[in-house]
Amino acid sequence: MRSWTTRWLSRALHQNWQAASATAENKPRTYSRFISVVSGFPKNLAQSKYKPGKMGDDAWFIANTKTADVLGVADGVGGWRSYGIDPGEFAMVLMRNCERLVKFSRFDPIKPVNLIASGFRELQDNRKCILGSSTACIVVFNREDSSIYTANIGDSGFIIVRKGEIVHRSEEQQHYFNTPFQLSLPPPGHTDVLSDRPESANTTTFPVCNGDVILVATDGVFDNVPIKLLVDTLQRVENQTI
Repeated sequence: MRSWTTRWLSRALHQNWQAASATAENKPRTYSRFISVVSGFPKNLAQSKYKPGKMGDDAWFIANTKTADVLGVADGVGGWRSYGIDPGEFAMVLMRNCERLVKFSRFDPIKPVNLIASGFRELQDNRKCILGSSTACIVVFNREDSSIYTANIGDSGFIIVRKGEIVHRSEEQQHYFNTPFQLSLPPPGHTDVLSDRPESANTTTFPVCNGDVILVATDGVFDNVPIKLLVDTLQRVENQTI
């Protein structure tokens, strides 16, 4: 399983990187920026219906402003499926809220935890009652100081690879085994559901260099692909320029 997943990840990275390179070749470059690619698949691939920004129980977004590039992932808690709730919908709406806030520049690029909090608040205020739980990880590249600002709640996360070494990475937040920190909106009467505050997210700041490779992913990647294989795969695209 791990070798198959690694081959898939390596192939997807190279194919998407080549496509991104071809698209960006004719664009003038006046500042450092993210070159982003997205890959993934749900557990029940044959039965899943594709939705932009959603893969199975996971969700993601990529957005940018004049001064920042933003990546986000969220992992819906699968246990809600037994209650007839789509675990991926909560994660998808949370990420869409965050994406919209970025596009309208209604966020502070050096405080991504506030972006998670605002996205969650909009989800709470949604006219359509969205139930469920998810982890969340936001990574912001602030072009003004060439630094990464991150906020991570739960066991999704990121790694930054430079010259074949991990120079910075997120820390998992777990209440206990297989029970990560999570944002939650449970159905009425479910008072025993874990629900963490967005402000409990772990936050970091780290200066980055041109050529650094950043992987933002849910635990589906980190739990199934050995870290050495991830680093070896990411190193193949390191220092490629566009």
